Amino acid sequence: MEEVKDNINNEDIQDVSPETNEDVSVSQQEEKVEVSEIDDSDDKTAKKTSLFGKKDKNVKKIEELQKELEQLKVNNAELQDKFLRLYSEFDNYRKRTQKEKLDVIKNASESLIQSLLPIVDDMERAMIYNAKQEAAIESIVEGEVLIMQKMLSVLKQKGLTAIDTDNATFDTDFHEAVSIVPAPTPEEKGKILEVVEKGYLLNEKVIRYAKVVIYQ
Repeated sequence: MEEVKDNINNEDIQDVSPETNEDVSVSQQEEKVEVSEIDDSDDKTAKKTSLFGKKDKNVKKIEELQKELEQLKVNNAELQDKFLRLYSEFDNYRKRTQKEKLDVIKNASESLIQSLLPIVDDMERAMIYNAKQEAAIESIVEGEVLIMQKMLSVLKQKGLTAIDTDNATFDTDFHEAVSIVPAPTPEEKGKILEVVEKGYLLNEKVIRYAKVVIYQ
């Protein structure tokens, strides 16, 4: 009887052990699946979090770019306004200076004419006096000389000077040759023989070249 019991117990043990082994393996597999599912869910959550984080960063960048764009628009409008103001001011300045320049050119001779008017008066008085008194030629000449000296003095005050031609050598910067005469000696070549028309400088600038005859 005892042997039979032992056999029965052994058979029960043998029958039970495979089932328990299978149950254990199944439970382990289920645990692995659950763990993998948890891991997958964690990965998905992490991915979603990272995606949301990227979206937030992109949104912030877009907002910053929009702010920069608005600021640039404001700056551009201010610069355009300043440019238009400056252009308007410059255009007004240009027109004003042109008008002033035209006025200066138009009235440049005003002061000179005012200075010459007393000389004109003297010449008129001299002519009237000479006509009435039948003055001698000497007195007429003397009056003309005085009037001429007065006029030259006024012109000199305005910066007018005559170009020197006395014993001068021909210079194209101041003289204009109207005729050429053979030089009697080599030393006379290039010298001025005669002045046909006097030349003048106004404030060191040639306003009329002296027309001369030169030796060649």
